[in-house]
Amino acid sequence: MADATLMFAQQVLAQQPFSRWLNASITAFAPGMATLTLPVTPDLLQQHGFIHGGVISYAADNVLTFAAGTVLGPHIVTAEYKINYVRPAQGTLLTARATVVASGQRQAVCRADVFVTSSAQELLVAVAQGTIMRMQSAGQPDDPSTV
Repeated sequence: MADATLMFAQQVLAQQPFSRWLNASITAFAPGMATLTLPVTPDLLQQHGFIHGGVISYAADNVLTFAAGTVLGPHIVTAEYKINYVRPAQGTLLTARATVVASGQRQAVCRADVFVTSSAQELLVAVAQGTIMRMQSAGQPDDPSTV
């Protein structure tokens, strides 16, 4: 069953053109948690040779929604998130791990830690927290005033 659940998450990620372009992968997906990885290529660096903050932000946002999806289902969107960059990122692999902190019927609050692998060592590069909302049937998020 766990393999089928992970395969479903991987299929959902594969439907995102930007995620395919980044070569991102869902490597863990279980109740209340998810892990996303992506290889670092020169195209993902900024002018100082660090992984661009937007790439790190993408990883945090996407893994937050996958973790929330384990409790809210697949029809969700990010309502908000905050990210703190804790060090410049240089390395070969970006790994984002998220857990559900609290959830209800329509929303979940999740936390993500983003790491970079450099010289076979994982270093924390960012911490994020976000609120993920279930969508209504017409593909619209629920009204935030009713959450």
